[in-house]
Amino acid sequence: MKGIMNLKCVPVKLAALVLAGSVLAAASACSAENKGPQVTSTPTPEPGTAGSSPSATPGSAGTAAPSDPASASPSPSGAATALSWKTYSDSAKTVSFELPRDWIAQSVTPDAGSLAGAVKVEVKDGGGSYVATLQTGLPPSAPVDCPAGQGRPYVVISSVPLDVPHSEGPDTIDPRVVFRVIQGYKFFGSYGITNMVAGADGQSCELRNRVLGPAGKGDYSFGDVPALHAFAADEKVAPAKSFDTLDLAAKYAVHGSEFANVQRMLLSLKVNQ
Repeated sequence: MKGIMNLKCVPVKLAALVLAGSVLAAASACSAENKGPQVTSTPTPEPGTAGSSPSATPGSAGTAAPSDPASASPSPSGAATALSWKTYSDSAKTVSFELPRDWIAQSVTPDAGSLAGAVKVEVKDGGGSYVATLQTGLPPSAPVDCPAGQGRPYVVISSVPLDVPHSEGPDTIDPRVVFRVIQGYKFFGSYGITNMVAGADGQSCELRNRVLGPAGKGDYSFGDVPALHAFAADEKVAPAKSFDTLDLAAKYAVHGSEFANVQRMLLSLKVNQ
């Protein structure tokens, strides 16, 4: 499996994450092929569930360095709080995932240009607030051009392996469920699934929540936004998240029950292709 972590490189305490500049600077020295500093997490399965909740170890790493995430020393993290779960499946049984029983999964019309048989499902919580969108059959799209000097520092706060069909290439990793943050006038965060390398040297113009599917099957995504970038002050951020400090972003992903429920849902995704 292509590794994306080197957990022993530049360990830091969670409280120190607020020093974003120091964390990112230290991470850039971690590996000559560093593709993003990370606060990585490893799955701890819950009895009787298909999902898992993370045990996170703050640190930084290069996405090109092979490593076993299970070797990380666990630290406290949030756990899914929903007591009762249900399973959603589309009528053709091409996808399925678990979600809390009071959440709503609604099939909607796939985006224009989607491949035949594509599925699009919007998920809302029990109060009707948007949570995530699952899309399959996405046509291939070219990476966003990121000229030298235009990238922004980003951090992978949570990263857990996901077993779904995917294609491999020079700019791919094994699929993951991730929560990542990119730095702008605030720290902007997003959760989703991906097997795409985000950027080089801890810098990126756009973090895509997208898995490149097998040849001829189309790509698919499952997350709050299709892609995350450093928003301008006059742009609408939601449904992506914004945080005043990197420390607050880390606490949301590592200790928050909201993210833990979302993460279990994303990790339960099954794609039949």
